[in-house]
Amino acid sequence: MWTPETEGEWTRLTARVLTEMGDWRGAHPRATLAEIEREVDARLATARAKLLEATAVAGPDGDPARGAAPPVCPACGAAMVVEGERTRRLRTTHEQGVVLRRAYTQCSACGPGLFPPG
Repeated sequence: MWTPETEGEWTRLTARVLTEMGDWRGAHPRATLAEIEREVDARLATARAKLLEATAVAGPDGDPARGAAPPVCPACGAAMVVEGERTRRLRTTHEQGVVLRRAYTQCSACGPGLFPPG
């Protein structure tokens, strides 16, 4: 499911968070637990968004634009047809941007479209 690039990026992001938190803690030796928690959450939010993004596009059914079987229409059961790729820009609960680039599929029988498929 994960590509070596995804694993490498996650390793780099979490290593950076650890380094930054060590530096921050050294500069804030009297920080309260609440202050530390806010700082950890703020720094992990970026890494969390990247993991969400990678997990969303690496779903178990894959992306039909990249060779996976297209899903079936939830309304009529016909096979969906890939209508090209589209991009969605979303916000996480920690106000980080997530970009999902996936195939947009549409039912050739009754018309509804799905993004992301599956």
